[in-house]
Amino acid sequence: MSLLCNCLALFFLLLFASVTFSERSLTNNQLDGHTEVSQNFETSFNRFIAKYKKQYNESEYNTRFEIFKDNLKKIDLLNKEEQGTAIYGVTKFADLTEHEFKKWHTGLRADLYRNEIHPRPNDTNFMNTQLPQSFDWRSLGAVTDVKDQGFCGSCWAFSTSGNIEGQYAIVNKKLISLSEQELVDCDKYDFGCSGGLMTNAYKTIIEMGGLETESEYPYDGKNEKCHFNTTAKRVNIDSYVVLPENETQLAQWLTKHGPISIGINAVAMQFYFGGISHPKKWFCDPSSMNHGVLIVGFGVGKTRILRKTLPFWIVKNSWGKHWGEKGYYRVYRGDGTCGLNKMATSAWINH
Repeated sequence: MSLLCNCLALFFLLLFASVTFSERSLTNNQLDGHTEVSQNFETSFNRFIAKYKKQYNESEYNTRFEIFKDNLKKIDLLNKEEQGTAIYGVTKFADLTEHEFKKWHTGLRADLYRNEIHPRPNDTNFMNTQLPQSFDWRSLGAVTDVKDQGFCGSCWAFSTSGNIEGQYAIVNKKLISLSEQELVDCDKYDFGCSGGLMTNAYKTIIEMGGLETESEYPYDGKNEKCHFNTTAKRVNIDSYVVLPENETQLAQWLTKHGPISIGINAVAMQFYFGGISHPKKWFCDPSSMNHGVLIVGFGVGKTRILRKTLPFWIVKNSWGKHWGEKGYYRVYRGDGTCGLNKMATSAWINH
């Protein structure tokens, strides 16, 4: 009998190990082949070049190839160490160093935020809000289409505009796409494509008297002279608030008041394809926020193996619809993953 029990225990141990291995060994063929990584690195690199229409001279080809190989190691490590259900692979950023990626495709200046005192919400009634299992402002008409910041560190402007688009839609029952380029050009507290802060952008909007629409002041992804037209401004805000770090309270605020601007460490997002992202803290330092994004909802998923509950945030990004889950990022909710709870803010439009 003892021998039988031991054999059964060994069988289930091997079965669990094989399932775990199959779940984590996704690097070679993930998400319908989008992240296919051959043992032949050069073949994989050439496929990457063709897929994303990259162009290099001979010297740059060699440099980018070495970076690409280093990034494949990061991708493999991310997949092996992932605590959620996320899959990481070869994205359009796979030929960039981490420094280049942050410089060109993020842009949050968290250093500016830490040195200021910000207003807290007067309305504490949201803390009594009963939370549903899931909530999504996209289905309620408060979120515009995913946009693309391009090669410009203007994430802060997109996070700001998305937040105000939601605020305006909730108050006025009308969704309008607002101008990020106005903030890039006209916000004197921030640094355009060299980075900025959502709270600074709120101050600028209040001082200028409002934002123009996307069509009136279109985005071109570079610093230009401010040409704000006061007669064309469409949306103004009355104030802004900095929200608590408690993620239950953030969810309560979101359900009552709208999408939330946040800062986050985007290091894992460079290679994200889909699933609920939950990288370990040693890889994604919560104190190193470098990217501004927008929380638009939340939900609950399950882990693959033991089917444990996996709460998540739904985050709107600004890298286009072909990144992540059609431009969105699902990230673990509840433990401040990648610092997502440390810089939560919102504009305020009086009802």
